[in-house]
Amino acid sequence: MYQKLLEGAYDLHVHTGPDIPERKLDDLDYAERLQSIGMKGFGIKSHYFCTAERARIVKKLYPKLNPVGAITLNNSVGGINPTAVEMAARDGAKIVWMPTFDSENEIDYVTNRGSYEVLPPWAQVQVERKAQGLPQTSITILEDGKLKKPIFEILDLVYERDLILATGHLSKKEIYALATAAKDRGVRKLLVTHPTFSSIAFTKEEQKELTELGAYMEQCFGCIDPRYGVTWEELYEHIRYVGPEKTILSSDLGQISNPNPDEGLVEFVKNLAENGFSEEEIRTMTTHNTTFFVEG
Repeated sequence: MYQKLLEGAYDLHVHTGPDIPERKLDDLDYAERLQSIGMKGFGIKSHYFCTAERARIVKKLYPKLNPVGAITLNNSVGGINPTAVEMAARDGAKIVWMPTFDSENEIDYVTNRGSYEVLPPWAQVQVERKAQGLPQTSITILEDGKLKKPIFEILDLVYERDLILATGHLSKKEIYALATAAKDRGVRKLLVTHPTFSSIAFTKEEQKELTELGAYMEQCFGCIDPRYGVTWEELYEHIRYVGPEKTILSSDLGQISNPNPDEGLVEFVKNLAENGFSEEEIRTMTTHNTTFFVEG
């Protein structure tokens, strides 16, 4: 019944395998599942490597789908590395995530600000590396309170190639600076990654401010948990305050302990539909806005 609210939609934040942490399903498994419910495609997220090649293989096997390759600017690709972004784009990647587990903000949260009741897979990798005495170089996009020069090079690449720029696990201060510069640089597709996630924790008022700079809020099923973000009731309030027109829904699933990503999305739209959101509002967040990000 609720699957129809996902027809023609993209799931832009999926942790499928093959990956360093074990995943619940691989790219081909998810492609099969999405095709069966009429979704259009999915963004393949790895914290470690560019996924453009994986997306191209999925496309060859499932030509009716539109898999979306991506790169995440952690240390494994050289951090804030314009060359890595350019090569990823040349290879067909559409999404550029700012640093996630290697961000200064995330490392500070895990180390000094309480961490997580249950460590996410990427945090477990960090803990293992630390126990082995391996370096944990954190990444910030600011220097002396200002954006570093390579960030402007990346913004120009994003603008020129009409890529999606996602904020990853940056701090609030970094995200505000990035959003301001992205607007000034003409970037059309800025996505604030799971703004309610514990290490980021934007208020609904702050989210609204960011939309006024041109950003969209990516609300993720995987963050609807007091251990990692907000309750359902809090999320409804955030979406209402910001507005469906500036919101997209993603699963952020693929972890072994969680439901399949498409199951999470069905549960997502079901709960929204049963708590006052209209079919039109839900389709705006699942289909209209995600299609704009990928195809617009």
